[in-house]
Amino acid sequence: MCEREGDPHSPVVFGIRKVLLEGAELYRAEAANQETVKKYSRGTPQDWIEHTVYKRFPNGGVWLLIIGSLFFLGAPGIIYLGIQLISMPVMAAGIINGLGHHWGYRNFECDDVSTNLTPMAVVIGGEELHNNHHAFPTSAKFSVQPWEFDIGWMYICIFRALGLCEVRRVAPKPWGSSSRQVDLQTLQAVLVNRMHVLRDYTQSVTLPVLKTERLASQGNDMLARARKLFVVRPAKLDDVSLGRLTDMLENNQTLKRVYELREQLTQIWEEANVSNEQLVEQLKQWCSDAESSGIQALEEFSARLRAFMPQPVAA
Repeated sequence: MCEREGDPHSPVVFGIRKVLLEGAELYRAEAANQETVKKYSRGTPQDWIEHTVYKRFPNGGVWLLIIGSLFFLGAPGIIYLGIQLISMPVMAAGIINGLGHHWGYRNFECDDVSTNLTPMAVVIGGEELHNNHHAFPTSAKFSVQPWEFDIGWMYICIFRALGLCEVRRVAPKPWGSSSRQVDLQTLQAVLVNRMHVLRDYTQSVTLPVLKTERLASQGNDMLARARKLFVVRPAKLDDVSLGRLTDMLENNQTLKRVYELREQLTQIWEEANVSNEQLVEQLKQWCSDAESSGIQALEEFSARLRAFMPQPVAA
């Protein structure tokens, strides 16, 4: 699991210096773990080329790169090789899994500490939009904000226009018109767009209410420094931060209600072995609780949630 014991490339587990400078070594060490290989190699080819070439000559690709560079580029190929062989382990294994889980900004509160590192994304094929990737891991497009640029997506669009590739999936976007009764379609739209839902909750409910309560409690230093405590999922907070958060919630019923409803909402899409009918009823009850909370931001958010519909499929 990401950011937990057993993750072979997390700065939370190994520290940022280890992952940034020795990320490739961590990958090689984990590749020798047969349990990991067995677990994550399901569905990968086990054919002639795998057994005869890749397993027999694990460094064959590196030697082909060296020979090809020198053959086609001559002496300048040495410079190219130096840049390639030094930069790739650092860029791919180090920066993506190191800095991309340590420093940067977050569009979505995933169950990990992944971050976005633009403008580095221009150099590493868009992969540095890592928080976006963790939020929507099956999306061919890593950028989600208008100002984010994914150079990999640019090439995908070119190849698609030439008929050389097909885009199967991109990140969903919330879609709806007017508020209505919660039904199975509402549930499906909320589940698919859960990262957008959580982000909207933070921006339109948690932070505005926190700001209002902070202004109403002039001189409350704890509330003034509480933004991170109310935005980050509780599993990512240390014991000291959890203690501070608990104290604030016990002393402010409005913030406590906002926080409780956020956790109840996330519980809906984290439920396992629960029927769709039960989940629909849970979502209905959540909207009812939000609308009867007496907190305007919650009431407006619930109305937007009720309007959610599955995104139309393009013809």
